[in-house]
Amino acid sequence: MKIFPAIDIKDKKCVRLVKGDFNNKTEYELSPVEQARKYKDYGFKNLHIVDLDGALTGETVNLDIIKGIVGKFNLKVEIGGGIRNFDSIQKYVDAGAEKVILGSAAIKDKNFLKDACQKFPDKIALGLDAKDGYLSVSGWKENSNQLTLDYLKEVNEYGVKRLIYTDINRDGMKQSPNFDETSRVAEISNCPVVISGGVSSIDDIKKAKTLNNIEGVIVGKAIYDGDIKLDELVKEDA
Repeated sequence: MKIFPAIDIKDKKCVRLVKGDFNNKTEYELSPVEQARKYKDYGFKNLHIVDLDGALTGETVNLDIIKGIVGKFNLKVEIGGGIRNFDSIQKYVDAGAEKVILGSAAIKDKNFLKDACQKFPDKIALGLDAKDGYLSVSGWKENSNQLTLDYLKEVNEYGVKRLIYTDINRDGMKQSPNFDETSRVAEISNCPVVISGGVSSIDDIKKAKTLNNIEGVIVGKAIYDGDIKLDELVKEDA
């Protein structure tokens, strides 16, 4: 089970949003690079980064920060946030990202996802953010009217190497992930699934370990708020 501590970047700062709401955010003292250093010092090997500025603009706004983190700490970084073209993917791959996460652009245009998987083998992760069984896009402001499981069945053969499943209703709420729906997704998915949204305790991690086809868990707000201690969490990281 891989543990992915989360860093969300907005205006060069670490922030956390509640249910993806930019008006409901908490800023934290440490810079993204300092936060990454902290995770590295504790012994974590993986990192989940979201460029919230990129999500809003469609540009690789914080590319230098990503380069700095990868270059300094030799962490396996997955990066997402507004990645809408091959040029952005290439920039992140060149920066040393292990996985590049495609979300809204891949849901709106399946061919973009298919071509990206062919052009960047082993590098593409698919971020599926769902609310009540339906996919959301554009920073969770729009419902796509596509059922998560139907979409996944359509793109399952494209060659995605990791699927990140987020239940929006749980994100930032620390109420435990939606394990039932995640299990349904993992059952269908051809690639391993990473659980995101709502992780609130070590017990959530332990439960995730009992599920099939789960590669890892993303932990964000529970770390920043002190609900999960990093020395306990790193013991679950393998």
